[in-house]
Amino acid sequence: MAKLMLDNFEQQMNKLLAEYSDDVKGNLDEVTKKVTQQGVKLLRSQSAKAVGTSSKRSKKYSKSWTTSHETGRFSTQGTIYNTEAGLPHLLEFGHVLKNGTGRVINKELGKDEVPAYPHIAEVEEKIVRVFEREVKSKL
Repeated sequence: MAKLMLDNFEQQMNKLLAEYSDDVKGNLDEVTKKVTQQGVKLLRSQSAKAVGTSSKRSKKYSKSWTTSHETGRFSTQGTIYNTEAGLPHLLEFGHVLKNGTGRVINKELGKDEVPAYPHIAEVEEKIVRVFEREVKSKL
Protein backbone atom coordinates (compact mmCIF):
# COMPACT_ATOMS: atom_id res chain seq x y z
CA MET A 1 0.00 0.00 0.00
CA ALA A 2 1.39 3.39 -0.96
CA LYS A 3 1.80 6.14 1.55
CA LEU A 4 -0.44 9.16 1.07
CA MET A 5 1.16 12.45 1.71
CA LEU A 6 -0.97 15.36 2.82
CA ASP A 7 -0.50 17.18 -0.50
CA ASN A 8 -1.47 14.06 -2.46
CA PHE A 9 -4.53 13.50 -0.31
CA GLU A 10 -5.74 17.02 -0.92
CA GLN A 11 -5.31 16.65 -4.70
CA GLN A 12 -7.17 13.32 -4.73
CA MET A 13 -10.05 14.73 -2.66
CA ASN A 14 -10.34 17.76 -4.93
CA LYS A 15 -10.39 15.49 -7.97
CA LEU A 16 -13.11 13.27 -6.47
CA LEU A 17 -15.24 16.24 -5.46
CA ALA A 18 -14.90 17.79 -8.92
CA GLU A 19 -15.96 14.53 -10.58
CA TYR A 20 -18.91 14.18 -8.23
CA SER A 21 -20.09 17.74 -8.80
CA ASP A 22 -19.84 17.25 -12.58
CA ASP A 23 -21.93 14.07 -12.32
CA VAL A 24 -24.54 15.81 -10.18
CA LYS A 25 -24.71 18.78 -12.53
CA GLY A 26 -25.08 16.51 -15.57
CA ASN A 27 -27.85 14.52 -13.88
CA LEU A 28 -29.67 17.69 -12.83
CA ASP A 29 -29.47 19.06 -16.38
CA GLU A 30 -30.91 15.83 -17.75
CA VAL A 31 -33.69 15.60 -15.17
CA THR A 32 -34.61 19.28 -15.56
CA LYS A 33 -34.99 19.00 -19.34
CA LYS A 34 -36.97 15.77 -19.08
CA VAL A 35 -39.35 17.06 -16.40
CA THR A 36 -39.98 20.42 -18.06
CA GLN A 37 -40.88 18.66 -21.30
CA GLN A 38 -43.32 16.47 -19.35
CA GLY A 39 -44.75 19.64 -17.80
CA VAL A 40 -45.31 21.20 -21.21
CA LYS A 41 -47.14 18.08 -22.40
CA LEU A 42 -49.34 18.05 -19.30
CA LEU A 43 -50.12 21.75 -19.60
CA ARG A 44 -51.04 21.36 -23.25
CA SER A 45 -53.52 18.61 -22.43
CA GLN A 46 -54.90 20.45 -19.36
CA SER A 47 -55.20 23.72 -21.31
CA ALA A 48 -57.35 22.08 -23.95
CA LYS A 49 -59.70 20.84 -21.22
CA ALA A 50 -59.75 24.17 -19.41
CA VAL A 51 -60.60 26.35 -22.37
CA GLY A 52 -62.65 23.86 -24.37
CA THR A 53 -61.40 21.61 -27.11
CA SER A 54 -63.50 22.84 -30.00
CA SER A 55 -62.37 26.42 -30.53
CA LYS A 56 -59.38 27.69 -32.49
CA ARG A 57 -58.45 29.87 -29.52
CA SER A 58 -58.09 26.87 -27.21
CA LYS A 59 -55.83 25.11 -29.70
CA LYS A 60 -53.67 28.21 -30.03
CA TYR A 61 -53.49 28.59 -26.24
CA SER A 62 -52.61 24.97 -25.59
CA LYS A 63 -49.92 24.95 -28.29
CA SER A 64 -48.32 28.11 -26.93
CA TRP A 65 -46.78 26.36 -23.88
CA THR A 66 -43.02 26.08 -24.18
CA THR A 67 -39.91 25.70 -22.08
CA SER A 68 -36.47 27.24 -21.73
CA HIS A 69 -33.34 26.02 -19.99
CA GLU A 70 -30.50 27.97 -18.44
CA THR A 71 -27.38 26.25 -17.26
CA GLY A 72 -24.79 28.03 -15.19
CA ARG A 73 -21.63 26.82 -13.55
CA PHE A 74 -23.39 25.90 -10.33
CA SER A 75 -27.06 25.90 -11.32
CA THR A 76 -29.60 24.56 -13.73
CA GLN A 77 -32.96 26.21 -14.29
CA GLY A 78 -35.89 25.11 -16.40
CA THR A 79 -38.83 27.43 -17.02
CA ILE A 80 -42.21 26.50 -18.43
CA TYR A 81 -44.11 29.45 -19.82
CA ASN A 82 -46.86 30.46 -22.20
CA THR A 83 -46.19 32.81 -25.10
CA GLU A 84 -49.71 34.27 -24.77
CA ALA A 85 -48.81 36.90 -22.18
CA GLY A 86 -51.43 37.42 -19.45
CA LEU A 87 -53.88 34.82 -20.71
CA PRO A 88 -52.75 31.99 -18.39
CA HIS A 89 -53.32 34.21 -15.36
CA LEU A 90 -56.80 35.20 -16.51
CA LEU A 91 -57.78 31.60 -17.15
CA GLU A 92 -56.23 30.29 -13.93
CA PHE A 93 -57.90 32.83 -11.63
CA GLY A 94 -60.91 34.09 -13.60
CA HIS A 95 -61.63 37.73 -14.30
CA VAL A 96 -64.30 40.41 -14.54
CA LEU A 97 -65.29 41.45 -18.03
CA LYS A 98 -64.35 45.04 -18.80
CA ASN A 99 -67.36 46.20 -20.78
CA GLY A 100 -69.92 43.69 -19.55
CA THR A 101 -70.22 41.77 -22.79
CA GLY A 102 -69.60 38.10 -23.12
CA ARG A 103 -70.45 35.32 -20.72
CA VAL A 104 -72.50 36.37 -17.71
CA ILE A 105 -71.62 33.97 -14.94
CA ASN A 106 -72.16 35.63 -11.55
CA LYS A 107 -75.35 37.74 -11.45
CA GLU A 108 -75.39 37.78 -7.62
CA LEU A 109 -72.37 40.06 -7.43
CA GLY A 110 -73.72 42.35 -10.13
CA LYS A 111 -70.71 41.77 -12.31
CA ASP A 112 -70.11 39.91 -15.50
CA GLU A 113 -67.41 37.39 -14.68
CA VAL A 114 -65.59 34.63 -16.46
CA PRO A 115 -64.99 31.67 -14.15
CA ALA A 116 -61.55 30.42 -13.19
CA TYR A 117 -60.17 27.28 -14.81
CA PRO A 118 -57.37 26.24 -12.44
CA HIS A 119 -55.10 24.06 -14.54
CA ILE A 120 -51.58 25.39 -13.97
CA ALA A 121 -51.35 24.79 -10.20
CA GLU A 122 -52.30 21.12 -10.58
CA VAL A 123 -49.60 20.53 -13.17
CA GLU A 124 -47.05 22.41 -11.08
CA GLU A 125 -47.67 20.15 -8.08
CA LYS A 126 -47.32 17.01 -10.24
CA ILE A 127 -44.12 18.24 -11.86
CA VAL A 128 -42.52 19.18 -8.54
CA ARG A 129 -43.19 15.67 -7.19
CA VAL A 130 -41.82 14.08 -10.37
CA PHE A 131 -38.71 16.28 -10.26
CA GLU A 132 -37.99 15.42 -6.63
CA ARG A 133 -38.45 11.70 -7.29
CA GLU A 134 -36.20 11.79 -10.37
CA VAL A 135 -33.44 13.71 -8.61
CA LYS A 136 -33.48 11.29 -5.67
CA SER A 137 -33.26 8.30 -8.00
CA LYS A 138 -30.35 9.82 -9.98
CA LEU A 139 -28.30 10.69 -6.91
